[in-house]
Amino acid sequence: MDAKPKDIFGTFARIEMFTWAMLIAAIIARETIGIASNVFFIAGATHGFAFMGYATTAVLVAVNQRWPMGRTILAVALAIVPFATYPFDRHLEKNKLMDGEWRIEGTKDPRDNTWFDKTFRWLIFRPILLILLLIVFVVSLFMFLIWVGPPYQWGS
Repeated sequence: MDAKPKDIFGTFARIEMFTWAMLIAAIIARETIGIASNVFFIAGATHGFAFMGYATTAVLVAVNQRWPMGRTILAVALAIVPFATYPFDRHLEKNKLMDGEWRIEGTKDPRDNTWFDKTFRWLIFRPILLILLLIVFVVSLFMFLIWVGPPYQWGS
């Protein structure tokens, strides 16, 4: 992979932040000038897809960088807060928590010998397969969530 973990994470952090702006603008437009609900649906769906892409990328990068569970959860949870993903990305970059390449080679580190880490390295070494699997996962999850409807209707 030519793109480093920090490049991919930063790109998804920016996309997630941008779609937050789009969603908030659609909400304001819907409530003030009464735009069509399909415009709001498109903004919401785009943001939802970007959210899932960011969360998936955050977990993938967290595994690669060997982040502690707390940082991984924080990375995903910050996508719920409008515009928080990009400042978090800058924080990680500033503190050198995103340095390094993808871990495609094993080392003498005992963590590199677990089935999970071996599978992770195998997939990272095959980026096209990994990307296809991630796309299938995110699209499947997205379609399931579209099927169950918006979160505000789940309790109804």
